[in-house]
Amino acid sequence: MLRRAGLTAVCTLIGACAVGPDYVKPQVETPDAFRFAQSDVADTANTDWWEQFDDPVLNALIAEALAHNRSVKIAAANVEAAAALLTQAQSQFFPQINYNVAANHQRASESLNPALGKALKNPAESYTTLAGASWEIDLWGRIRRESEAAQANLLASEQVRRGVILSLVAQVASGYLQLRALDRQLEVSERTLKAYGETLRLFELQHKYGVVSQMTVEQARSSYETAAAQIPQIVTQVAQAENGLSILVGANPRAIARGKALEELALPQVPAGLPSQLLERRPDVAQAEQGLIAANAQIGAAKALYFPTISLTGTYGNQSSALDELFSAPTRVWSAAAGVAGPIFAGGAIHAQVRGAEAAKEAALLQYEAVVQGAFADVDNALVARQELVKQVESQERLVKSLSEYERLATLQYKGGYTPYSTVLQAQQSLFPQELTLATSRFALLNSLVDLYKVTGGGWIDVAERMTGSAESP
Repeated sequence: MLRRAGLTAVCTLIGACAVGPDYVKPQVETPDAFRFAQSDVADTANTDWWEQFDDPVLNALIAEALAHNRSVKIAAANVEAAAALLTQAQSQFFPQINYNVAANHQRASESLNPALGKALKNPAESYTTLAGASWEIDLWGRIRRESEAAQANLLASEQVRRGVILSLVAQVASGYLQLRALDRQLEVSERTLKAYGETLRLFELQHKYGVVSQMTVEQARSSYETAAAQIPQIVTQVAQAENGLSILVGANPRAIARGKALEELALPQVPAGLPSQLLERRPDVAQAEQGLIAANAQIGAAKALYFPTISLTGTYGNQSSALDELFSAPTRVWSAAAGVAGPIFAGGAIHAQVRGAEAAKEAALLQYEAVVQGAFADVDNALVARQELVKQVESQERLVKSLSEYERLATLQYKGGYTPYSTVLQAQQSLFPQELTLATSRFALLNSLVDLYKVTGGGWIDVAERMTGSAESP
């Protein structure tokens, strides 16, 4: 009973005694509300929000990306590597048991030692089987602190993986929306080019018969070439957007399927949430905190170097010069030892290591606070962008509608002989760039919701995480 009680006391002491500070979650000042908080919000932060666009092609692209994207797979491999390091650190809690089996056949020079071959056997044989064990008693908590740091690094790598998933979904959604905006711009440019081409051919024919001047022809030609110059740029951007999406979904460059037109896509709702929830939602915030935990644990690991290391070692086995006698009683060998080793003078090396660990913790704390503050700023930026882009798109739609009506009326007046064709050209030249701008503004509005879901984080990352490795290519 006394022996058992003593063993329990030692184990309790070993487990409880760990030098260095225990981790305490820092208190970070958080705002009571976002500056540009919306009133029309919905509790959608924990759902697969991309389905709110109501485009099956987009849903399929995101599923394919989550299953095959290389960055997600790299991040998952890094998590496995961190898990292996944690296992390696925790293995020091247990005795290390090893074995050694050896057979040696050796002949020495008898000219250097005449006794060999007469009094001593030459060549000589020896056989050894040994089992050994060693255990470092973690009396000061060095191994415990190193294990804490390894575990925090593992959790940080997991948050990195979640951050990759978060960014990937947002990048695919943004890339697809940009592609549809470019498609819309290409459609407007080609339609405008066709209209300008018909006008140019008409004026060239009229100029041939002296109905209009060369100046009118060149005016029409300048409008035609302006529209024509836009198309190669947009076609290039479409190809680049398709290639970018292909890489995101883990495929070679290819054509991307199209779903709904830009103006047909539904506008997702603004996710609900409180500022303090960002501390739990966003992977980068969680990753920064795990970095702080690891840095805090390294202080204890460094301080433990001031104290002696207590280790127990032992071996047991057999040694014999004849194989058939290897396991007989006389060949048995064993040893047991206990050792204590510690520093007396290290030239300030340990002090410097502790000081470096404390400085690293301070840097990690500042990094954590910076990430938290940046998270709140990201959300406010996304909220105000969404708020103002709604107004911008509405204004741009009214402008395009007005210019379209202006162009229609100018055309009617020209056909009725009430106004020169320069008025029609002026109306068309005003309408064309504003239609391109409207497509860009619509993309910016839709993309602002993508950014908002990205910066708020949320349980939807769990939904996406379950899709990694399980989705099939469409």
